[in-house]
Amino acid sequence: MANFRKRGNKWYCQIYIGRDPITGKKKFSSKGGFKTKKEAQLAAAEIEKEVYENTYVKEQDTTFQDFSLEWIKIYSESAKISSVRNRKHNLDHLNRFFGHKKIKDISRKQYQAMLTSLYKEGYAFNTLDGIHSTGRMVFKKAVEFNIIKNSPCEFAKIPRKVETVEEVENNKEEIKFMEKPELIRFLTAAKEDGIDKDFPMFLTLAYSGLRVGELMALKWTDIDMSRETLRVTKTYYNPSNRTKEYQLLTPKTKGSIRTIKLDPDVITVLKKHKEHQEKLIEKSNGSYNQLDFVFAKEINNPGYPEFLKTVNTRMQRLLKLSGIDKNLTPHSLRHTHTSLLIEAGVGVKEIQQRLGHGDINTTMNIYAHITENMEEKASQKFSELMRGSLDL
Repeated sequence: MANFRKRGNKWYCQIYIGRDPITGKKKFSSKGGFKTKKEAQLAAAEIEKEVYENTYVKEQDTTFQDFSLEWIKIYSESAKISSVRNRKHNLDHLNRFFGHKKIKDISRKQYQAMLTSLYKEGYAFNTLDGIHSTGRMVFKKAVEFNIIKNSPCEFAKIPRKVETVEEVENNKEEIKFMEKPELIRFLTAAKEDGIDKDFPMFLTLAYSGLRVGELMALKWTDIDMSRETLRVTKTYYNPSNRTKEYQLLTPKTKGSIRTIKLDPDVITVLKKHKEHQEKLIEKSNGSYNQLDFVFAKEINNPGYPEFLKTVNTRMQRLLKLSGIDKNLTPHSLRHTHTSLLIEAGVGVKEIQQRLGHGDINTTMNIYAHITENMEEKASQKFSELMRGSLDL
């Protein structure tokens, strides 16, 4: 039964919700601020119904910031450090809007307004998607812990700009990769004018389709020279760019753990690179850090893996030397590898397994973009061939 009383112009109710399982004392829930007794009675009836159906949750006064600190600790126990870092960054945005609010007081309208506000501030869709994803995880855990009854982000949507036909046509997404002649020029420049390990490093990247983080994490024990295979089990992570503060993490997805068959010529180059590295170790008088990395620094903390930014810097130098005027990164060699596999007639499923895509849709998207590019070039070549042949 519920009790009702009036204070000034407002009505209040107190509802019996059961006994404390430890003390045995009666527990009550109080609500107030109703304009009429009828409103108070309807609210009380709703709570009594939830108590009867065992779905009642007494929402707590925890602030969003306090609960988010608790949540990130739980999340950190089973997530990669790179993922934790991203979630913390997303929480900074969420706390800017909700940090000192009681989590139970955050409404669907307020949550949607937060997403809209961030959108108007100019944040990209992928950034908003990450923030929204983190928000959903935090509020879901709050529901699970009976801190709130419902999640305010349940029906929230990320705002998206409706593009005009002209914008769609002008903003056509393009995947950057090298044509086969460009790749040959690039690798030739790496061989003839590369700095220390540039040639074996970029050759392996181009012929394997590895992610650059996977390449930097490679150890000699991952390469079976006799079977001509390479095993991917980890990725290099070093956001601080401090040589000795790197971490080796599990790859991006479960599908990223894979064994790749290598070209015999690549194996030959890697054998020569290993011999070169062994000579460096021999001459170092113990200063070389023998950590078994394939593509390790040769000066300044020799033996430690190279920074990812160093790989990109080396690539930009070689692109310039080879006369390739494209906005390419080391990841572009992964797309180049994919394009050449497609050109060679390799199937989508085989490409997915070789690249380590957890979701075949990722492979399909790249496949579609690259084949579209190839079809366009085929059409251009046909037009060039036929130009002037007919009086059209």
